[in-house]
Amino acid sequence: MNVHTVSTQPFSDQKPGTSGLRKQVPVFQQRHYLENFIQSIFNSLDDYRGKTLVLGGDGRYYNRTAIQTILKMAAANGVGRVLVGLGGILSTPAASCLIRKNQAFGGIILSASHNPGGPEGDFGVKFNTSNGGPAPEKVTSAIYEASKTIEGYQIIEASDIDLDTLSIVQLGETTVEVIDSVADYADLMQSLFDFDRIRDFMTSGKFRMSFDALHAVTGPYAKALLEDRLGAREGTVQNGIPLEDFGGGHPDPNLVYAHDLVELLFGDNAPDFGAASDGDGDRNMILGRNFFVTPSDSLAVLAANATLVPGYKDGLAGVARSMPTSAAVDRVAEKLGIDCYETPTGWKFFGNLLDVGKATLCGEESFGTGSNHVREKDGLWAVLFWLNILAVREQSVEDIVREHWKTYGRNYYSRHDYEAVDKDSATALMENLRSQLDSMPGQTFGNYEVKYADDFSYTDPVDGSVSKNQGVRIGFTDGSRIVFRLSGTGTQGATLRLYLESYEPDDASQHDTDTQTALADFIQIAEDVAQIRKHTGMDKPTVIT
Repeated sequence: MNVHTVSTQPFSDQKPGTSGLRKQVPVFQQRHYLENFIQSIFNSLDDYRGKTLVLGGDGRYYNRTAIQTILKMAAANGVGRVLVGLGGILSTPAASCLIRKNQAFGGIILSASHNPGGPEGDFGVKFNTSNGGPAPEKVTSAIYEASKTIEGYQIIEASDIDLDTLSIVQLGETTVEVIDSVADYADLMQSLFDFDRIRDFMTSGKFRMSFDALHAVTGPYAKALLEDRLGAREGTVQNGIPLEDFGGGHPDPNLVYAHDLVELLFGDNAPDFGAASDGDGDRNMILGRNFFVTPSDSLAVLAANATLVPGYKDGLAGVARSMPTSAAVDRVAEKLGIDCYETPTGWKFFGNLLDVGKATLCGEESFGTGSNHVREKDGLWAVLFWLNILAVREQSVEDIVREHWKTYGRNYYSRHDYEAVDKDSATALMENLRSQLDSMPGQTFGNYEVKYADDFSYTDPVDGSVSKNQGVRIGFTDGSRIVFRLSGTGTQGATLRLYLESYEPDDASQHDTDTQTALADFIQIAEDVAQIRKHTGMDKPTVIT
C-alpha cells in the first residue's frame, strides 16, 4: 500500500457547527479543503485504528467524489473496516443505526441536511461518535483545533471503489464493504412497530397516503418500508429517486418547500395522510386531510399515544424538547408523571439523556423527532409511529389532534425564519435584545406582562457541561412567550428565527383560530422589541411554519 503524506496548510474556516462543517460545494472543492478536515477528524481521535467506520451521505452533488477521497484517507490512517452505503447513500438515522449495530468507532455523514444541493449548492461533513449521535462539543472543538495546525494529510494511491455493487474489497489493509443502505434500518423499524396491523390498515381500502421524498435520501427507504413491506399502493412514494440537486427543489419538509404535498393534502379528493422528509432523512412533516400538524404537537401526540406502539408499550422514561419547541409535550409529561427536559437546539444534547435512560422520546420544532432507537432525529420513524397510531385508533389525523387539544389544551405556535440576513446586522439585533433583558421583567406590552427575560443557559444533567447564550426568551405571565435565536445550519449570511407561542386551555371552542391570527399580538411585540425590519431590511419572514 502506497501511503502518501501530502503537505498542506490550514484553512481558517473549518470550525464545525451543531451539524458539522457546512459550506457551499465550491468551498469543499478547493484543493486540500476536504482532505484537511477529514485528516483533522482522524488527528483528533484516539484508539480508532483497526476499528470500523460507517460512511455515506444523502446523495447530493459531490457526495460520490468525497466518499472516494475519504475511503483512501481512512485506509491510509489505519481504519480496519469501512461500511459504505450502496451508491454512497445513507440516511442520517440509518448511519446512526449502523454505527450502533456494528459497534463502530464512529461515522462520517456527508450532508447539508435540508439545504439545497447541486454544483453551487451546499455540502457538509459531520462526524458521529460511537453512540451513533453527533459529536459533542468537546469532540468538534478538538477537530477544529487540529484543523488550525494541520501540516499534512495521509492518503493512499488506489483506484476508486465501485459504489454501485454490493461487495467486499480491500483498499490496502482496510476492508471496504459496500452494503445495502436500507436493510438494517428497515429491520430496526419492523422491530419497533406493529407492521402486521399497519399493513392491514394500509391495504383495507379505507386509507390512502402520500409520502414526498423530495428527491432526497429517504426515497429508497420509504419505498422499501411503505410500499414493499407495508403494502401501500405503488406510487405512494413521490419524488423517490435521490438526485444530486434534489430535482432543483429545496429538500426541507415544511409548508413552503414541500408545496406539492401540501397542495395535494389540502386539495380535492385528498389522501387521509401525508408526510415528507428532508435531504438526509432526519426531519419529517405530518399532514392530515386539510390539516397540518405542527412538529411540537406531533411530539406531544406521539408521547401521549406511545403505549399503543409495541416498541414503547411499557411507557416512557421521560421526554425532552429543545428550548424553542412549544411546551405541548410538557403537559403530556406532567400528566404521565415523567420528567421533561428542556435543552438547547441540537440533537447532541438529547444524546446524553438517551444514553443514560433519562428520556425515551425527543423532539425539536424544526421538524425533527426521534427516540432511543438511534441517536439522531428520524423522519421515517416518525411517519411509521403516526401510521401505527392511526391503525390502532382508526381516527383521522385531525380528530386525534383535536382530542389531544381537548385533553391538554392547545399551544398556538409558529416559527418565522428570516434567511440570509447580513451576519453583522443579525448579531446587532441579538445584542440589542440582550441589552434589554434586565429591565424587561414587569414591563407591559399591550395586555401582556413580562414574567421573565433571559438568554437561555443549559446545564447538562448527565455530564455537568454548561451551554450559554442559546437564545433570548421573553416569557409572559399567561404562559405565552417569544424566543429569538440565530440558526447555525445555513451557509449564507445568518438565519434569524423568531418563535411565538400562546397557550389556550382545554376549551375546544377556542381551538379553531387561525394560528397567525392567534399570535398577532406577539408578532407585533416581537417587532417592537427587536426592530426586526430595521435590522434585517425585510418586511416579512422568508418562511413561516
